[in-house]
Amino acid sequence: MNREIRSTLSKEGTLSLEVINTPMPQPEAHEVVVEIHAAPINPSDVGVLFGLSNMITTDLIGTTASPKTITYPSPIVNHMKGRWDKALPSGNEGSGIVVSAGTDMQHLMGKVVSLFGANCFSKYRCVPGLSCMVMNEGTTPDQAAASCVNPYTALAMVETMKMENHKAIINTAAASNLGQMLLKVCKADGIPLINIVRRQEQVDLLKSIGGEYVLNSSDDNFKSQLIDTISETEATLAFECIGGGDMTGQILDAMEKSLASKADNYSVYGTTTLKQVYIYGSLNQAPTTFSRSFGLYWSISGWLVTPIIQKLGMEGFMAMQKRVADEIDTTFKSDFHKSISLDEMCEPDHIIEYVKAGSGKKYLVKPQS
Repeated sequence: MNREIRSTLSKEGTLSLEVINTPMPQPEAHEVVVEIHAAPINPSDVGVLFGLSNMITTDLIGTTASPKTITYPSPIVNHMKGRWDKALPSGNEGSGIVVSAGTDMQHLMGKVVSLFGANCFSKYRCVPGLSCMVMNEGTTPDQAAASCVNPYTALAMVETMKMENHKAIINTAAASNLGQMLLKVCKADGIPLINIVRRQEQVDLLKSIGGEYVLNSSDDNFKSQLIDTISETEATLAFECIGGGDMTGQILDAMEKSLASKADNYSVYGTTTLKQVYIYGSLNQAPTTFSRSFGLYWSISGWLVTPIIQKLGMEGFMAMQKRVADEIDTTFKSDFHKSISLDEMCEPDHIIEYVKAGSGKKYLVKPQS
């Protein structure tokens, strides 16, 4: 039998997380069965597993026997009405070995492959062979476990910059695994990158791997530093991972002040260069707030990696995959805080830890354990 995680929220507000048995998948001609050896827990996975991760506390989880249950307040339950009584699988990415293949995919037998959007918190997954990223000879599933979500995102951010004719990028929560990958990509490609973090040790970390512009938002002179670095790099594009709070507004305000300092004429409508902030995360789930001090040439919107991949087309996406495979142990290397089994994913002590969004605390699930 196959084993996989299921998360179910009842309309009464009880969420259960359990490992269930399912039939072993059988591949069609164009499919392969992948024995999953490693799958990271990403923030997007926490969203599927628990809905609103900031609600997860020791008191809510309790210490009941498997399946573990969490009871949510009614406003939260109503917010998640679309998932009532649905046993959702999860695991946005993972890596393993092809152990069975349809007639058209025999060439993939025994290969180490990575999967994207394939519900990888499972011992086995059956997927179309063409959806697999085949890793280079010698790459292990552990090395390739996180080879999709963050690497594709970092590369797609750079592609977004190019598509929209910006000259530089600003990234927040920049000490994350993704932030470090983006820094390495930008450094290799000669792209100015302003990294915003909130602690001095994160500044030191990013500078140690080549970060040129690393700003600490906790510093008293953060705003003036941000204006100065934007003036130097001409950054008019930002990727904002925090979401809630006033960081989006601070970035737009700094962009406008930098542009205005170089403008020949004053306009009540502000400068005429578009200032773009993409919100792609929700580390802070409070409202996004800002004061409109940056004219009218600006945009705040959401951002996802998949539409950018679609714009690149198959040829562009294959080039992206090749770069990830070639640099999986350098640019796109991921380090993990701890490895756990599928059953351990359901234990309260582990849940409390892996739902926390924090640099250096990434968990790796080992479904075969």
